[in-house]
Amino acid sequence: MTWKPHATVAAVVERDGKFLMVEEEVNGEIVYNQPAGHLDPDEDLIDAVIRETQEETGWKFTPEALLGVYLWQQPNTGRTFLRFAFSGTCSEHQPEQQLDEGILQALWMSKDELQASNKLRSPMVMQNIEDYLSGQRYPLELLSTVDYER
Repeated sequence: MTWKPHATVAAVVERDGKFLMVEEEVNGEIVYNQPAGHLDPDEDLIDAVIRETQEETGWKFTPEALLGVYLWQQPNTGRTFLRFAFSGTCSEHQPEQQLDEGILQALWMSKDELQASNKLRSPMVMQNIEDYLSGQRYPLELLSTVDYER
């Protein structure tokens, strides 16, 4: 069997000291996560994070920087995730939009509220917020999608 990490993207958006989060049901548990999801075939990382944020929150996301690349293995299943986290801004909210399956709601939460909830989907959630608050940012130009012909 070939080991393949799951390539995912996540959006970190702060407004007035609160972060855009999704409340979602995963395996019967209610947890909080950044708007995040898997990279689709024939999609680049920037398009993926814009799409996932729209689908999960109804907000249009504009990535401004790469926050970091995170590798995490889920201890119960052994599944490995390679997360590309982006910071940016949101505009053009469509509150009437139906959200992705499993997403209960999009909401704005402070770091303290998230920590007190003890219901984070993974440790990457708080790590992304900590890195964002520390000022960690990398230019989007760091990422490249290489097109080639066979």
